[in-house]
Amino acid sequence: MIFSRKRADDGRRARDERADGPDAYETAGPARGPYDVAEAPDDVQRLDLGSLHIPAVPGVEVRVQADPQGVIQQVVLVNGDNALQLGVFAAPRSEGIWDEVRDEIRQSLIADGATVQEARGEYGVELHARVRTPDGPTDLRFVGIDGPRWMVRGVYQGAAATDPAAAGPLATCLDGLVVDRGQEAKPVREPLPLRLPREMADQAEGGDAATPAPREV
Repeated sequence: MIFSRKRADDGRRARDERADGPDAYETAGPARGPYDVAEAPDDVQRLDLGSLHIPAVPGVEVRVQADPQGVIQQVVLVNGDNALQLGVFAAPRSEGIWDEVRDEIRQSLIADGATVQEARGEYGVELHARVRTPDGPTDLRFVGIDGPRWMVRGVYQGAAATDPAAAGPLATCLDGLVVDRGQEAKPVREPLPLRLPREMADQAEGGDAATPAPREV
């Protein structure tokens, strides 16, 4: 199946029109995130990880894996038995990349023996997959959100992978996420840099390892 490329703000505009009417995007900015840093509400407490600012939501634990220099390799939000792995990537100024990335993920999963199907979700087309692991079959739900010169990819695990209503506080975090793309030119699809806040980096240097994150996908 071939997917057409879309403008980066198409999905965002559609969500906002459903929420606040046809002029919401032009008059008030996005009704909800993920937000670009230039348009994000400033009355929310967030954990600054560099390119990603994660809102503080009760019941959600932020787990990271970082190298000795404090560069983050993985970010996972955990709420009970549910998890949301986050990634953020550079994208072109005028076109989104989720359609193409989604197709590549789908083909890769199928090649690994997973069962995969597409479904319409809150942010547009998602991928629902069942993958084989040493612990048995595991369900995953991939979502992608195109923004101005960036794309956020989220991967749900746990009950939230098959039932979006179970995402609860994790979905709230995704709605409140802020992306700080920066102005530096970057290759399309390159991961945007993530770093530990200074206080967390100091703890890591002092010997406190980052909390292990769930299985990487």
